[in-house]
Amino acid sequence: MTRSRLSGVIAAIATAVEENGEPDCGRSIALARHLLDHGCDGLNVLGTTGEATSFSLEQRKRVMSAYRDAGLPLERLMVGTGAAALADAIALSRHAAELGFAGALLLPPFYYKGVPDDGLVSYVERIVRATMAQPIPIYLYHFPALSGLPWHVGLIRRLLAEFGDRIVGLKDSSGDMTYARQAAAITPAFAVFPSTEAVLMEARDGPFAGCISATANLNADLCARAFHDGDAAALQAAVTIRQLFDGKALVPGIKALLGQIHRDPNWARTMPPLAPFPPADRAHAVAGYEAVRARRVA
Repeated sequence: MTRSRLSGVIAAIATAVEENGEPDCGRSIALARHLLDHGCDGLNVLGTTGEATSFSLEQRKRVMSAYRDAGLPLERLMVGTGAAALADAIALSRHAAELGFAGALLLPPFYYKGVPDDGLVSYVERIVRATMAQPIPIYLYHFPALSGLPWHVGLIRRLLAEFGDRIVGLKDSSGDMTYARQAAAITPAFAVFPSTEAVLMEARDGPFAGCISATANLNADLCARAFHDGDAAALQAAVTIRQLFDGKALVPGIKALLGQIHRDPNWARTMPPLAPFPPADRAHAVAGYEAVRARRVA
């Protein structure tokens, strides 16, 4: 199965939650269509913003299948398949491959800290081997602040040497641009996506393949103008929207603002242990977002 390489503006799409705690596939699919129609080149399904690690294995597989059943363009979608249990990561990666997703985004097994590189290489090797019949491209997910385990540059080099073109890229949520540039410099074939839209101008002709951003749920149109048209004012507006969440709980904030934008308060639901966005923070974010949009219209 041939899968296209992802690039450009990719939203780390939120997952809607039903009142009973089940993933709300209908709302999630509607948002996916909206984002793909309004600036996103692709989507990262079931990442951190998608609260993947708060859902069970079967719930995650159900969300993935729902995206396929809805006829969404899976060649433009990567999906998070990392898990603390190797068997779960294998099952999710196989499911993603069978459905036809463009890539599997692999968080390291995050419970045990300080494990040697050999352990992480073994984890990847087992997943690579288990998906050989349908060799889905693997993107590494570097978020050491939450996972406690880095895909450090030396380890990336080793994985590329051992598994070749199965390891195709990296989502870097560390915020360390020195690290991101070092990872991107390993080889032009290794696609690095920082987690901030601030890099989009640099990505147009520079080292990065684009960005994978939580706030692209809210500003995808602005990001697209920046990346595809070189619109510096649109980029500044997109970055200003991202800054509304500085120092605040990002995922609940994104979902609260999605509820405002789409006039659907059900979007504000989160899965424990995340808690709803505080009302004062929500009011601040809504006011800031509407101010940015008003300036763009004017």
